[in-house]
Amino acid sequence: MLQALHIRFETSYNDHIQTYIRKEGIVIKIGYCRVSSLSQNPARQIKALEEQGVEKCFIEKLSGKDKNRPKLQEMMNFIREGDTLVVESISRLARNTKDFLEIVNDLTDRGVEVVSLKESIDTSTPQGKFICTIFGALYELERESIKQRQMEGITIAKEKGVAFGRPPIQIDDNFMREYKRWKERKQTAVQTYKKLNISRTSFYRKVQQIERDKDVVES
Repeated sequence: MLQALHIRFETSYNDHIQTYIRKEGIVIKIGYCRVSSLSQNPARQIKALEEQGVEKCFIEKLSGKDKNRPKLQEMMNFIREGDTLVVESISRLARNTKDFLEIVNDLTDRGVEVVSLKESIDTSTPQGKFICTIFGALYELERESIKQRQMEGITIAKEKGVAFGRPPIQIDDNFMREYKRWKERKQTAVQTYKKLNISRTSFYRKVQQIERDKDVVES
């Protein structure tokens, strides 16, 4: 028999709470929607998600600029392998391209597909995977361009005798061990930062520090 898990969650924009019963082994479509303030109504987003067969919806009432989004974290903890995450648009899920790619990579690492209705992205299809690849390429191009401008600015500043910058993020041996396991695809990003007992943001900040240091050495 399938074991039922009883979970309480927000099912509508008027904060009505009811019990959701999820059967172990059953995959579902999960929705995530976000409005920028408590006064805004997420009904349009909810309707669009329900039309796609979403059975459970996480509703965030925070600005997209906020890094700490509790409902997003609840969704990431709740979602399981085989599930599909449906959002109305990329802008509702992520703050920027980098944030979007990190979230999608986290989910696809765990066997979760992602659908964004506005952009017609579906990572379960070749077309959807291709679009995400393009997003990744554009982000890398933008990152390299920014890095080049930063290096040029630093060179000019050093020539003028300007002292600046903050100390690099401290990265210990334990983090490097888990980072290597993640890079070797022996564990997912979620598993890695949970083992390290740090947030997703802190994990990727340290990853960026490591990769920046590598770029400097290689150049």
